[in-house]
Amino acid sequence: MSAASGMSARERILGKLRAAAPAPQDLAALTDTATLQQRIDLHYADAALRSATPMQLAQRLESVMGSVRTDVWHSDAHSWPQLLADKLADAGVRRLLLDAGRAEGAALAAALPPSVQSLPFGQPLEQWKSELFNSVDAGFTVARSGIAATGTLIVVPDAGTPRTVSLVPPLHVALVYASTLHADLHAAMRAEGWSAGMPSNLVMISGPSKTSDIQQTLAYGAHGPRALWLIIVDDVTLQGVPA
Repeated sequence: MSAASGMSARERILGKLRAAAPAPQDLAALTDTATLQQRIDLHYADAALRSATPMQLAQRLESVMGSVRTDVWHSDAHSWPQLLADKLADAGVRRLLLDAGRAEGAALAAALPPSVQSLPFGQPLEQWKSELFNSVDAGFTVARSGIAATGTLIVVPDAGTPRTVSLVPPLHVALVYASTLHADLHAAMRAEGWSAGMPSNLVMISGPSKTSDIQQTLAYGAHGPRALWLIIVDDVTLQGVPA
């Protein structure tokens, strides 16, 4: 009987793991932060995107998100509330969840026509779960930033805009500023200092909710909003920075 045949399953698995372990010199390289940063940078080979302007990143974000059934509009810092209010009214939205304590929420609430009611998330979920799930048409959030390469919004929930706002209503309406866009995930992590401490709750959104779990047929809205709207606000040219 060979030595291998006399080994237990646990011993065989551990043996394979030990054989695949990196050599000491390779392990030292993997623990060096500068080396890791360099290797990750090489992984993201789109140098053009890394050097793109904010508005070029906005165009890439629109292209990628538009390909996965996200409606995207561009606006400036003064016009977006009215633009969005008109589109909400035209879509038949009657109840919109938003945080009026935030500047963007207050601006949108002020622009809404009488046919669209703004609602705060001002009570525990259990106290109005039925109302929230059955009568709220849309939720409005402001993204912390966005990732152009993958068409992803980074949303950090808080007390005024908990995660429920972007997950429960059938329509999620998001706003992102062009100045906060990053080329890729690694660029976002470095620029926002994630290594120094990530938010306790981070939501990354790359389109409306979709699944093909059932008979491999693509369906929208199974685990979240059926539709996603995005307003990209050009706050770059207004600051005197060329787009």
